[in-house]
Amino acid sequence: MSFLGYIFISFIILVIDQIVKWQIVIHIPLNTTISFIPHILSLSNVRNTGAAWSIFAGQQLLFFIISIIALIVMVVLLKRNNHDKLFALALAFMIGGTLGNFLDRLRLGYVIDMFTLDFINFPIFNIADCALTIGVVLLIIALFKGEDDV
Repeated sequence: MSFLGYIFISFIILVIDQIVKWQIVIHIPLNTTISFIPHILSLSNVRNTGAAWSIFAGQQLLFFIISIIALIVMVVLLKRNNHDKLFALALAFMIGGTLGNFLDRLRLGYVIDMFTLDFINFPIFNIADCALTIGVVLLIIALFKGEDDV
């Protein structure tokens, strides 16, 4: 796959993230949680001005700077390493996730979170967070695996 193919994956992740957030805002009142899969998953409409567990809440400038630097680094790495499919896919997921949360912070001043795990005390999260997590897991696998084709 080419560099633009991986960027397209990032774009699709961004679009899905923004559509899900938009639907949550339309259908679930702010600071409300509804059961989706009883005792497993609930849907919430929460505004998060921080990172996971709301750490660094209100530090929007810090998040802007970190996001811009991370995006530049990831795009450069993707451009240079798109021949390594797993590594490039990991970066595509991470770019899409970073863009999803960055766009929220830029437009709204906070990130919309919606997924609540009912069976464990875990931060409320969103599609962008899922993409970032998947990207990091794929990146770790790619780094251990090396540059072999997938």
